[in-house]
Amino acid sequence: MAHFEADLETVMAEIRRGTDEILVESELLEKLKEKRPLRIKLGADPTAPDIHLGHTVILNKLRQFQQLGHEVIFLIGDFTAMVGDPSGKNSTRPPLTREDVLRNAETYKEQVFKILDPAKTRIEFNSSWLEELGAGGMIKLAAQQTVARMLERDDFKKRYASGTAIAIHEFLYPLLQGYDSVALTADVELGGTDQKFNLLMGRELQKGEGQKPQSVIMMPLLVGLDGVKKMSKSQNNYIGVSDAPDEMFGKIMSISDELMWDYYELLSFRPLSEVAALKAEVAGGSNPRDTKILLAKEIIARFHDDAAATQAEANFIARFQKGAIPDEMPEFELAIGDGLGIANLLKDAGLVNSTSDAMRMIKQGAVKIDGEKVTDSRLQLSEASTKVYQVGKRKFARVTLK
Repeated sequence: MAHFEADLETVMAEIRRGTDEILVESELLEKLKEKRPLRIKLGADPTAPDIHLGHTVILNKLRQFQQLGHEVIFLIGDFTAMVGDPSGKNSTRPPLTREDVLRNAETYKEQVFKILDPAKTRIEFNSSWLEELGAGGMIKLAAQQTVARMLERDDFKKRYASGTAIAIHEFLYPLLQGYDSVALTADVELGGTDQKFNLLMGRELQKGEGQKPQSVIMMPLLVGLDGVKKMSKSQNNYIGVSDAPDEMFGKIMSISDELMWDYYELLSFRPLSEVAALKAEVAGGSNPRDTKILLAKEIIARFHDDAAATQAEANFIARFQKGAIPDEMPEFELAIGDGLGIANLLKDAGLVNSTSDAMRMIKQGAVKIDGEKVTDSRLQLSEASTKVYQVGKRKFARVTLK
């Protein structure tokens, strides 16, 4: 039986899993009733070559659509990347060179196929139709929206109010992304919640071309390891899909017990019934650490293999539950000067993001020197030495003071 012949309520429950908003759900239901493979679009600007688990939230949803029998179009925005998506930015983004874009695109393709089925994935580059627009086509496209409409976008509105520069080409980005949906006759487009304006622009442009407007599925932004900000390389709170198994395991085990359930909903392929059963077990008194281990092993097996997941668990238990210090870690040489404060040392060794972060970790009892807990947040180091400094359960650095 074709997947799109399956019970619609069951299908919709799967599609709704983890979503933030579906616009318009009734329209999506009508499309599913047509019992044909829908064209499901996801656009990605290859501005960074490394994909982290935050990116995979949407890729997992694409995978669900593939399993339901639909056609997934992974659109690499090689043309729009040279413009730079202004979503959520408070300044104009520098455009990438053509060489940067193509190099990053190849890395993207390699990494998305760790989740998506290559045989069921159509890869497109939007330069194939956007370059053909030419100056005349671009002007015609720009004429379909007003400056007032563009300034409704939250990030543009804030930048305009604060007097921060907005380049004219940035107004073109939502139009170009919307035109991609016209060119592909997309039935559904996926994106993060920060993409809402751009996603709805696709609906408007499709209506203008006489097409049935795409349904929009917005996925929440995965919170990073700090439990506060969205997962991001720039915030250094991310888990990369290419991270080594041990590193991936340690990072997942470092998340809070509360955040773990968000990761289960957005990252795990376990049925929702199984996740509910795990929640009930933890609520009944079972150790959440064991539930977190299951999640870590599932994620590592997906991006590496089962053997790597099992070995990473064994290494984690040996290192952290038995107090072992890893053999390999970053090494630094720092000058003592008139005395080096522990908070500054931890920051300079890359173990914390700031001295205030260091103070907080010391107060929480999370800082150790050669396995001994540090209690004085104002500790001054004044003697030459080589010691292992540790923050939390997984951050180590060997620091030589001179």
